[in-house]
Amino acid sequence: MDLVFYLLIGFPLGYFLRNRLAAYVALIAVHSFLAQFMAIVLVREWVGHDTSAFPADPKSAPWAYGVTALVAYALAFLLVEVGHRVGTRRRTREQAIDLSAARP
Repeated sequence: MDLVFYLLIGFPLGYFLRNRLAAYVALIAVHSFLAQFMAIVLVREWVGHDTSAFPADPKSAPWAYGVTALVAYALAFLLVEVGHRVGTRRRTREQAIDLSAARP
C-alpha cells in the first residue's frame, strides 16, 4: 500500500511545489508517517501468524521487503525530480513573452 502511494505522490509533489527542497521534505514527511503506519500494520499481522511480509523466524531479516521499500523510495525521489523539471518548464513557458510580434 505505502509503496504504491509513494509512486503516486512523487510526481505531483515535484510538479506543484515550486521549491524542490520543499517537495523533498514533503515526500520525507509523508514517508515518515506511512512507513510507521505500515510497520505497525505488518507487525500486527506477523504477531497474528501471517508470514507473507516477514519470515516466520524472528531472527532472520526480511531483506526482500527492505530492498523493495528502498527502491520504491528512490523512485519516489526520482519522480519528484521529474515532476519539478516538468513543472518548471511549464511555468517558464507561461511566463515567456513573444517579442517577435512587437517588432515592425
